[in-house]
Amino acid sequence: QVQLVESGGGLVQAGGSLRLSCADSGHTFSTYAMGWFRQAPGKEREFVAAINWSGDSTYYADVVKGRFTISRENAKNTVYLQMNSLKPEDTAVYYCAASRLGGSYYYTRYEYDYWGQGTQVTVSS
Repeated sequence: QVQLVESGGGLVQAGGSLRLSCADSGHTFSTYAMGWFRQAPGKEREFVAAINWSGDSTYYADVVKGRFTISRENAKNTVYLQMNSLKPEDTAVYYCAASRLGGSYYYTRYEYDYWGQGTQVTVSS
C-alpha cells in the first residue's frame, strides 16, 4: 500500500524558497518513479518535476527549470522539491505522485498510480 503525505508548503514572498517533502509509508518506495504536479485555482493539474527510481535521472517543466530541484532519499522513503526564486505564478496546490512504471521518469499524470493529498504553496508579490 502506498500512502503519500506532502509537507512543507506555506506562504512565502516572491524571490523566496520553500522545500516540499513527500513521505511514503509503504515498503516499495524505492521501486517507484516519483513526480511533482501542481494545480492552481481554475486550471488543470500540470507537471512540475519527475525523478526515476534511483534518483540519477530527472526532468523538469520549462517554467521551473533552473529554479526547482527534485531529489529523493530512498532510505527515508522521501522525495523532495526544492523551490527557489519563487514567483506569484508558482502559487498552487502541489501534489506528489508515484508511478509503478519505475524505470524512467514520467511527465503525464496518467502514468502515475498514487497521489498525495496536496500541500498549498502561496507566493506573494
